[in-house]
Amino acid sequence: MLSVRLYPFLLDIIFIHLRSSDIMARIDPYNHQRGYTAWKKASQNGIKGLSAENGGILGQYLNDMENGFNVAFSHKKGARSYVRLNTMKVRMMFLMREFHERFQIDSITNAKEEQVCVFFNEMRKGLITKRDGSSYRSTKDYVINFKAFWHWHQRANRKKGIEIPDITVDLDASGEKPRWVYLTEEEIKKLAEKAKWDYRVLIYFLFDSGIRSPTELMNIRVSDFYNDYRELNIRQETSKTFGRRIKLMICSDLIKNYIKTKGLKENDTLFKTKHYVINRYLKRLGKIVLGDRESPAGQRYSELTMYDFRHCSCCYWLPKYKSESALKYRFGWKKSDKIHYYSEMLGMKDTISEEDLLVDVTRTEIEQKLQKSEKEKEIMRDQINDLQAQMAKISELTEKLMILKEGDG
Repeated sequence: MLSVRLYPFLLDIIFIHLRSSDIMARIDPYNHQRGYTAWKKASQNGIKGLSAENGGILGQYLNDMENGFNVAFSHKKGARSYVRLNTMKVRMMFLMREFHERFQIDSITNAKEEQVCVFFNEMRKGLITKRDGSSYRSTKDYVINFKAFWHWHQRANRKKGIEIPDITVDLDASGEKPRWVYLTEEEIKKLAEKAKWDYRVLIYFLFDSGIRSPTELMNIRVSDFYNDYRELNIRQETSKTFGRRIKLMICSDLIKNYIKTKGLKENDTLFKTKHYVINRYLKRLGKIVLGDRESPAGQRYSELTMYDFRHCSCCYWLPKYKSESALKYRFGWKKSDKIHYYSEMLGMKDTISEEDLLVDVTRTEIEQKLQKSEKEKEIMRDQINDLQAQMAKISELTEKLMILKEGDG
């Protein structure tokens, strides 16, 4: 039994732990969890804009994904994140409304293969547009979401002994990569020089770390820095993939000075400005410093956002890292294709040298010849040293003989 005197002490420890846990809670800059939870609560008696059939199907689909039921065998097991749930919700609601309007389908599960192919083909061609008349840039994302939904529909019915045909086999899930703003190291410096001090620190931090923003960025605290601000710990609970501890090679002194000047404490977050405010500032700065022309990655400098610095950081670090696995660790990637996706090989140059042309056998032969030559030199040095020693003895004896002769005379 614990002593009664210990209870107040234990309560203090529990209180401190809870307070610490609350302080270190993950910051969700987009409020995905709150938004999804509020929508779910408001939709208990039906989803606005959807038929009763589609509303029921969407509710069941999202509920399964929220709890990790009927997930594809090839996909990650477990519950889907609130980011993913919100994305699925928005896109499936759009598709359900469109199919209902165009094909008079109350339940999207009654869609025919031909209808699905025609719809996405017209969407890709720009015949299906947004409310403002602009085309959808990411048709492939809607295709991927529909395929995921349909495969869930198949798995859920298979458990009931009902086989549903796959109507998504012929859907084209390819698409163009979104455009982004590519900045050289010199252009980064120009932006930083013209930026307000707080934003200058942010620009160099984003460029140096390559951190995901705003999700990982907004969760960085003073306590996450180590080794006199030369190392940064991106915690597991704040990362999209995995936690990692990386070296800061460009901005460590700036960060140190920034924290000292701001008077930040251990549990304080590093940057408190809202992400949309930061992006608005960066767009203005990009236009003023670099103009309104297109960057080599297709996006205009006037559209610069925090996300673009992750791309630029990848381009900067790619030729500097000796191993692909080390680069993937720095950026929190599990797959190698992310390296090309983020860099598009911009800023790369040919670094091959004549040494690289030497195959292992040729290199070994040359090394052996060099070793043999070094040994021969050592032998010659030893022989010369012996000769010098002998000459010194001869010289010494000669001097003694001369002295003896002079004495006899």
